Amino acid sequence: MRKLTFFFPLIVMVGVLSFLVACEGQKKCDKRAAYVVEQIHNPKSDQVLVICHRGDWRNFPENSIPAIEAVIDMGADVVELDVALTKDSVLILMHDRTLDRCSNGKGLIAEKSYAEIEKLRLKSAHGAQNSLNLPIPTLREALEVCRDRIVVNIDKGYDYYDLVLALTEEMGVTNQILIKGGKPLADIKEKLSKYENNMMYMPIVSPQNAKSRDMLSEYLADDEPQLAYEVCWNKYTPEVEQAMKQVIADGSKLWVNTLWNSLCGGLSDDVAYTTSAEEVYGKIVDMGATMIQTDRPEFLLEYLRERGLHD
Repeated sequence: MRKLTFFFPLIVMVGVLSFLVACEGQKKCDKRAAYVVEQIHNPKSDQVLVICHRGDWRNFPENSIPAIEAVIDMGADVVELDVALTKDSVLILMHDRTLDRCSNGKGLIAEKSYAEIEKLRLKSAHGAQNSLNLPIPTLREALEVCRDRIVVNIDKGYDYYDLVLALTEEMGVTNQILIKGGKPLADIKEKLSKYENNMMYMPIVSPQNAKSRDMLSEYLADDEPQLAYEVCWNKYTPEVEQAMKQVIADGSKLWVNTLWNSLCGGLSDDVAYTTSAEEVYGKIVDMGATMIQTDRPEFLLEYLRERGLHD
């Protein structure tokens, strides 16, 4: 009995300390989005932000709530989510225009009501029915999970800008939402001028395309630098190199996709995973990229942390 009495205060102390550490970790997680937004607005930061493509889709169905929770737990900075619109104007998470690949449903999403959609269940990354019995999330449900914890890049968000902004304003999360697009500067200015508060916006450019180079020149000539540019290329040419240098010199961050070879001149996640992280991610960082969208977030995060480029 004396031994138990002796160890009891120690057990209590360990439990309290564990609780405090867990609480402190949760507080940091709950403030993570604000930190990432600050980094996006700081072109001088050497921290490389990690964007997770469709969440952790290797372990959970893409664009699912568990896929989002998983990348938040990893300490990733941004989760990329895809939106589609039902015929009764409900924004749901789905990459394709049809239900066939990602769910056990069939047909165009635009021809289905949300009442029909919510009965369906998601498939795994390999197209198989999964045992989790997961429904297709709405954008509202996803943003509730992400609130304050991670920045959200809504793919195709510009296509539904008015609807998305109305939702983010209602929920009070507009400042942690990022959208991208390939629209001319004049179009973007006209759209954003309609609202007092807007989501973060960044242009997508492909310097090997003459029209896209002209659009980049228009953006660079503007008095106010963009937060960031997504630069895509299938071969590293002088035009690509020049575009990257111009983006960085203009005071913007450089976003690179490592999802597949045609977006990054062969410097993709799978090449990094099968050869060397340094040979792929190292080159991309040396090019000046401080935002990388990946399909292998754990692998990329490990590499960046080893180099002191991610907290």
